[in-house]
Amino acid sequence: MYSIGQAAELTGFSIDTLRYYEKIGLTKPPERGPGGLRSYSEEDVRMLSSLHCLKKTGLSLEEMKEFLQEGQCFANPAFPLSAEDREVIASRSKILSEHLARMEAQYLALASVIGQTREKLDFYNGILEKEAAIK
Repeated sequence: MYSIGQAAELTGFSIDTLRYYEKIGLTKPPERGPGGLRSYSEEDVRMLSSLHCLKKTGLSLEEMKEFLQEGQCFANPAFPLSAEDREVIASRSKILSEHLARMEAQYLALASVIGQTREKLDFYNGILEKEAAIK
């Protein structure tokens, strides 16, 4: 079992973030020890690590909540899949596909800005080089 500080360190979240996620129902409340101190299990830490990964992709809190609500892990799926499993996988695929499309659009927009910035930088550096050559 891990304290909230240990869980935060292991997962990359701050203590305040862990408390907030619990408050808004994104995570289930951890067990409480003596004096009401939060106690996180290995499973809790694994789930929080997965949540951190989803957060790094830029999913909104609502999307992360929807993604986690199904509560199933498909690391080692049993075949054939049940109708419920197919539905969960389809739902997760939809969330991730929509998010990927948004990220790709942002990437293209950022690539354009980067290209424009490089052009300006090259222009200004060219002016400085010409001025230095004249001296």
